[in-house]
Amino acid sequence: MQFFSRKRFRDLNEQEVLALAISSEEDDARIYRGYAERLRAEFPATAKMFEGMAQEEDGHRQRLITLHKERFGDTIPLIRREHVAGYYTRRPIWLVENLGIERIREETVMMEQEAEAFYVNAAKRCTDASTRKLLGDLAAAEAKHEALAGKLADEYLDHDSRHDEDIVAHRQFVLTWVQPGLAGLMDGSVSTLAPIFATAFATQNTTTTFLVGLAASVGAGISMGFTEAASDDGQLSGRGSPLKRGLASGVMTAVGGLGHALPYLIPHFWTATIIAFTVVFCELWAIAWIQKRYMETPFFRAAIQVVLGGALVLGAGILIGSG
Repeated sequence: MQFFSRKRFRDLNEQEVLALAISSEEDDARIYRGYAERLRAEFPATAKMFEGMAQEEDGHRQRLITLHKERFGDTIPLIRREHVAGYYTRRPIWLVENLGIERIREETVMMEQEAEAFYVNAAKRCTDASTRKLLGDLAAAEAKHEALAGKLADEYLDHDSRHDEDIVAHRQFVLTWVQPGLAGLMDGSVSTLAPIFATAFATQNTTTTFLVGLAASVGAGISMGFTEAASDDGQLSGRGSPLKRGLASGVMTAVGGLGHALPYLIPHFWTATIIAFTVVFCELWAIAWIQKRYMETPFFRAAIQVVLGGALVLGAGILIGSG
């Protein structure tokens, strides 16, 4: 119902098009300032870039307002993006800021590209000469904005600044996602080995083994997720959102356990067990590789710790189940 209550762009008059451009410039300036505020502490150079973009949007908005006063007077109609069907939208700041510093930088150029493409296409569909000129001018302005985004990036993001910010971004990614996720994967992969394989060799019933593995994996995932989220709010440690860390830890814990529980959906016991052994082997080596890749742990040492520990737990489970 909301869609049908919107006005089509081709039904807007010239004053409404100008008013829409004014509100769009104002919104973009606020978005850029929002990015700057969120990035100022950890990425000061990028924050300056967004401040520069916001100032440019303010300047364009002022020129549009001046033009509106000359043609239509002081009263600007209230019309925004959400009032027009098919008009380009902006992604909320909280959705983009979670995707990393490079993605936020790219958003600047993408915003201007979207605006330029819309005005160009709108001008092609318009038959009124003065409106076509207005839309063409707006498209040209957005093209200049896009070029300005690159210029400001070069001005504020020199090689050293970009390198420093990339290091901070990588460290934040590791602390928020990789570290808790790795802890969860290790816990899920190793701690569930004993109950799953003890059940398997005690019962030699694949259905029972799968249910035990499913319960152990899901239960461990929930426990690890809540423990990680509640252990540190991230304010002092700088490890990031507890919700993100809890999600990473909980999901990866469940995945680690389910990896060698799922093969027991196969009815044949030894086929399922051999596949489960193979999965365990792959899981343990994957953990060692992640430790080397993101935690800078020497691969040989990581492999010894993880594979040896996993083998001992696996052996304990098999021994208990067989006895």
